[in-house]
Parts: sequence; structure tokens; C-alpha cells
Amino acid sequence: MTLERLQKVMAHAGVASRRACEAIIQQGRVTVNGKVVTELGVKVDPHHDEIVVDGRSLFRQAEKPVYIILNKPAGILSAASDEQRGRKTVVDLVDVPERVYPVGRLDLPSQGLILLTNDGELAQQITHPSSHLEKEYQVLVSGHPSAQTLARWRQGDIEVEGKPTAPAVVERLNPEGENFWLKIILTEGRKRQIREVAKILGHPVLRLERIRIGPLKLGRLKPGHWRHLSPAEVHRLKESIKLARQGATASTRAPARRAS
Repeated sequence: MTLERLQKVMAHAGVASRRACEAIIQQGRVTVNGKVVTELGVKVDPHHDEIVVDGRSLFRQAEKPVYIILNKPAGILSAASDEQRGRKTVVDLVDVPERVYPVGRLDLPSQGLILLTNDGELAQQITHPSSHLEKEYQVLVSGHPSAQTLARWRQGDIEVEGKPTAPAVVERLNPEGENFWLKIILTEGRKRQIREVAKILGHPVLRLERIRIGPLKLGRLKPGHWRHLSPAEVHRLKESIKLARQGATASTRAPARRAS
């Protein structure tokens, strides 16, 4: 059983930012298994606990589950709303009657593939650290990284906010003047991870675009445009989450090989 802070679970489910979720909890608007919660230190199991916000179950499936892929333009906020500053969000770009929210985040300057849904359980599965679902990016960095620099990036173990990064796929694509395009594939979802690692390695990010999440590809979808996922795409996404988790579990259980 995995326990997480209530405000973090709420934020991942698209209720609001984590800070706003803390305020909602303190206002007595949240119940966990029928009991009102006002303390910020409470931890919950999102897969088993019944969490209700303003009378609505956090993970109760809507009558019609909605799954949307959007090409987020740069400068658009990856959130359901921005009550404090009134900035335009990814939800503002999607015209559907259902209440949907983004799954995970792309920072403000970044662009590319982002999912929106009203399926809280799927959103939690994708954003949970144990999902290990691949996310692919095309990244323009300053300068031309050396082979040694790329090898260090691939190896991981670069400290970002006090925690080492996991290994990553990092490949050269093509130069653009004095800068270089890279393909980067991650299996963890740390905040601003690519930008922070690139800065540490001396090649700051100039442009970042996510082009794939698991089996879902951005394709020819233009910035600001969106479409519904097909039932087949939703099925492949759910199967990919299962396989990624199984693979991660198997790798942690595999015995270490003795050196010959």
C-alpha cells in the first residue's frame, strides 16, 4: 500500500494547485472515508480511500470517460485553472462539456503532448512515480554537447533538488547553428528535470517539446489543437502502464549478477 499526502493526490487529480488544495483541506471541504479532514499532514491511499471534495468523489468515474490529447503551446499553463493570476490554461483550449483536467504537467515555456481526462484513476496511475511510463522529448540545447556529456546524462545519478536522476535515453538528432537538437526519453516525471540537468551539464534548454507519452504520439497535431483518443488508443495506454510497472518491478527483484 502506497500512502501519499492528501494535497498531493488532489493536485494530481486536477482539483487545483497543491497550495490551493491545502487551503481547500483547511477549509473543511474534504472528507476521507466519510471523515472531514482539515490537517495537512494526512496521508491517503488513492487506490482504496474514498476522497470527496465539495461533495464530489475524487476518483468516481464520470458517466462518460473522456480522454483528450492536446498539443500545448508555449506560454499556456498546465493546470485546470489559475485563480490567483488568471492565466490561460490547457483546459481553456479544450471545448468539451465534461470537466477535464491535465494529467501531469509541462512547464510554461515548454510545449507538446499533454493528456486531459476526467478519469481520475488513470490520471493517478500515469503520474504516480511507480508508473515508469516512457515520455519522449525533442530538446534544443545551447551548444554542442560532447560524447562524454551525453554519456553522463544517459547514466543518470545527477542530483536535482537533492535526489539523483534515473538513467535516460539521450541521443543526438541534428545541429541548428551553434545549438543542437536531442531526443530524450525519461521514465520518471520530476519537475523541470530536463531543464535542470541540461543546465547542470552546461547546455541550457532553448526549446522543449514532448512528442510521446507511452504509446501515444503527438503526430501532426498543431500547437493549440486537440482531439479525442480512440478506444484503441486508451486500451494501449492502459496496457502500457501495466507493462511498464511490471518491468520496473521485475528489474528491482532481479538478483545482481556476480562479476566474472
